[in-house]
Amino acid sequence: MKQFVKFSPLLILVVISLAKISMVDAATGMNPPVKLVWHYYKDTCDDAETYIRYQVEKFYRNDTTIAPKLLRLLYSDCMVNGCDASVLLQGPKSERTAPQNRGLAGFVLIDKIKQVLESRCPGVVSCADILNLATRDAVHMAGAPSYPVFTGRRDGGELNPDAVDLPSPSISFEESLAYFKSKGLDVLDMTTLLGAHSMGKTHCSHIVNRLYNFKDTGKPDPTMNTTLVSQLRYLCPPRTQKGQTDPLVYLNPDTGSSNRFSSSYYSRVLSHNAVLGVDQQLLYNDDSKEISQEFASGFEDFRKSFALAVSRMGSINVLTGKAGEIRRDCRVTNTNYAA
Repeated sequence: MKQFVKFSPLLILVVISLAKISMVDAATGMNPPVKLVWHYYKDTCDDAETYIRYQVEKFYRNDTTIAPKLLRLLYSDCMVNGCDASVLLQGPKSERTAPQNRGLAGFVLIDKIKQVLESRCPGVVSCADILNLATRDAVHMAGAPSYPVFTGRRDGGELNPDAVDLPSPSISFEESLAYFKSKGLDVLDMTTLLGAHSMGKTHCSHIVNRLYNFKDTGKPDPTMNTTLVSQLRYLCPPRTQKGQTDPLVYLNPDTGSSNRFSSSYYSRVLSHNAVLGVDQQLLYNDDSKEISQEFASGFEDFRKSFALAVSRMGSINVLTGKAGEIRRDCRVTNTNYAA
């Protein structure tokens, strides 16, 4: 705990500084990877970010679920092989067909944005940058702060679905933190990024063990609020038959269909009302518990930390320079592209 006491004031200083300085100054202070830059497309496609924002706003007006969908899509891309847009590639043996990526969505919007940019600046803007910028704009519309996205990423090639190592929603805190650390992120990043579960849905199959047979006890997870257990059991019946439907439930029933970015996620963790096991685990580590308490009581602290954490995640193992390519179609590599 002594180590975290030194860390918490740092978070407060970051929050205060980001609240007081301009976006460009914040970008400079966030120390991006040397090869990613601020407004990379200024000379080659100056209005690229404007085009992206317009398409996201247009889509969001009709479907607010695009915010949690893009967040999950970005996470699924960056946390596996780095932010190289490999998750966007189609095919029977593509990354997006991996079991862990079941239910991914948001592809239609990314493809639309790519088509618009190709008509204006052909062969210039990468799918990886589009995904990062579009996600930033969508979550901002949902109530998150607008954060700087450094650009200059290039697109990667295909990744075998067997290589997808996204962790289960039921893993322990220690396993979860080890996974995030393997990607260069820390406990603050992990606790903050899990706050993305303040909106969106999950499949019942990810929580039925918590509801009916936690750790093979034949009983629900004893850490869950009993009222929540009853509510979720009503929505998620036991899985007893092959081919049984797998309903969706809200990750944060407090925000539900509004799909609004909210700190109520952390209040639910603290009151034993987290839907996913990995979320409830935040309560059983001193560092993550203290961060959760801080975010539950200070929404602005959470918003500012979220901006930093997503920006850091968007910088994992990026391809730049002559590495990778700029896809003409986000769904296929240029080698397989048919005009």
